[in-house]
Amino acid sequence: MTPRELHLEGALTAEQLRRTGAFLLEHQDDSGAIPWWRGGQLDPWDHVEAAMGLAVLGHADAAAAAYRWSARTQATDGSWPMEQRDGVVTEAASDTNQCAYLATGLWHHHLVTGSSALLRELWPAVDRAVGFVLRQQLPGGEIAWAVSADRRPDTFALRTGSASTLHSIVCALEIAAHLGHARPQWERSAARLHEALVERPESFADRSRYSMDWYYPVLGGALRSDAALGLLAEQWDTFVWPGQGARCVSDRPWVTAAESSELVMALDAVGRTDDARRLLCDIQQMRDDATGGYWTGYVVDDDAVWPEEQTTWTAAAVVLAVDAVTGTTGGSGIFRDYAWVEDDRADDAAS
Repeated sequence: MTPRELHLEGALTAEQLRRTGAFLLEHQDDSGAIPWWRGGQLDPWDHVEAAMGLAVLGHADAAAAAYRWSARTQATDGSWPMEQRDGVVTEAASDTNQCAYLATGLWHHHLVTGSSALLRELWPAVDRAVGFVLRQQLPGGEIAWAVSADRRPDTFALRTGSASTLHSIVCALEIAAHLGHARPQWERSAARLHEALVERPESFADRSRYSMDWYYPVLGGALRSDAALGLLAEQWDTFVWPGQGARCVSDRPWVTAAESSELVMALDAVGRTDDARRLLCDIQQMRDDATGGYWTGYVVDDDAVWPEEQTTWTAAAVVLAVDAVTGTTGGSGIFRDYAWVEDDRADDAAS
């Protein structure tokens, strides 16, 4: 049986998405690294996001090369630098959320391909990365957002980063269970992190003008059911611009393709499928059919793209959103199906 090709009826053809796959491949280095664009900066989170997009579009070997690059370049403490260019570190601090995301990418690769080989091969990298991240857990359960270049953890946490980290830990626990590794300490740390996200939102630095801080507790799986629906409804009018997309920040007339795509996946995760599809169709105005890529953002009042860049992670986010709402690949439920609150993990962690 021939697998279905990714497409979004009425908005994106399979051929257009094949071009997006070519766009991503064009920007991947021979080493497997995927910078924002060829010769541009690379961070470990966006690199993984781009690899996930490649896997969805049928380029599993290229995605595996990206994950192997991550494993080869991982520091002994389990981290990666926050930014590098052409292999030269330009920001030596480490973002905890960025380091955790390898687990999400690898579990997604397994779901898309059905193969466990890469999980087995790169398990040591996942184990080290999660260990590094959880060593930065603060007394209240939240995760310090970064570790400085001289390896001092920061004293504050970000809601977006901690929510994404919770999802990555859930994916890491799936990998561990699949491979037969017990990690009860990860369960306990995730339970504490979940509690901080749900019960103590004041524990996190105020980034409320950013749309990510609004929807990430849903996307990262900390909230589901009525609590998630209530949160999304609460600031819908603040961040969603009908016919345009989702704002990056509440006080600017600027919609962005990646944040809009992540919101699509959050909506899909709680069953708001019609809203998800509508929003995904709206942001096709940011597509460049000539390249297959997507402009990072669009300033509505000025009728202008800004910044004038097409990033790999933006294209990948759109691809992941299309997969989520169409259910095309085995990885389409990576953000829908792997939520802490749905798996009785909290009970397991307490036992």
